[in-house]
Amino acid sequence: MSEFSVKIRGVRGSYPVADKRFLKYGGNTACVEININGNLIIIDAGTGLIGLGNELLQRYVESGTTLTDRTPVKATFLLSHIHQDHIQGFPFFRPLHVSSSVINVFGEVNYGEKLEKELADLLFTKTFPVDLGDIGADLKINDIDETSFIIIKNNSEPQIVRVDEFMRKNYAPEDIIISSYKSYAHPQQGVMIYKIEYKGKSVVYASDKESYIGGDKKLAKFAKNCNLLIHDSQYSTEDYSSIITPKQGFGHSTFEMAKEAKKQINAEKLVYFHYDPSYTDEKLDTLSEEFTDENTVMGYEGLEINLL
Repeated sequence: MSEFSVKIRGVRGSYPVADKRFLKYGGNTACVEININGNLIIIDAGTGLIGLGNELLQRYVESGTTLTDRTPVKATFLLSHIHQDHIQGFPFFRPLHVSSSVINVFGEVNYGEKLEKELADLLFTKTFPVDLGDIGADLKINDIDETSFIIIKNNSEPQIVRVDEFMRKNYAPEDIIISSYKSYAHPQQGVMIYKIEYKGKSVVYASDKESYIGGDKKLAKFAKNCNLLIHDSQYSTEDYSSIITPKQGFGHSTFEMAKEAKKQINAEKLVYFHYDPSYTDEKLDTLSEEFTDENTVMGYEGLEINLL
């Protein structure tokens, strides 16, 4: 039986929180685990990634008695951008330090820059005891842009296909197709919005983006009729429009904005995501009472949704 499951591993924005007031929804930063017919896709690498890595390593150890007969960890990472709350768990992803692991990372940085160098500088060379080049896994870091499609066929390694080539080919429903576009509604360099399609079902990840008056028409077109929308919901309207500390221009949406996006997209289901780290369980419970229904739910660590 085919599988297309989505699991929230980290739901916070900005920085992680460890406090008894944040246990219900979780305090880890952005990370979403997607399993599709044996293929592991991970969107963003916040601190929520660390627990996932520990589980994957445990399964690896239990899969065999020797290094040669164990099932290696294989993962495809999609990075929305390289702000700390979306990458800070990456060095602590334990399969990264195992020689049999196969890790492919995809993301976009400014013109003339390379994702590999940016990650090396931000996470390893000056801030971690191991350099990126000393990582044990078979690690490939790939630069993409919104003209890139990522195709995964028959449990093989992902391949980058440019839009002109993509348009000339026919893909089977069993092929995993990942598309993206660059949103500039987040300072300072924008973010990648991702769509993952498999067997006629799709999930769209739209974190760290602010909406506009009347909604985001580009997002609405890109995500049209998706089955699952994971959308930034960092602020309440009161905090967003606060007279004392307004949040407009910070690059994040309100719950109302996320719900309006669901409506314009005609998404089947919406998951609120990337909560402000000051929002306690009590605060989020209050927002939940106002903004959730059967098909519009609060994201929390451990939430799992199956699309098939």
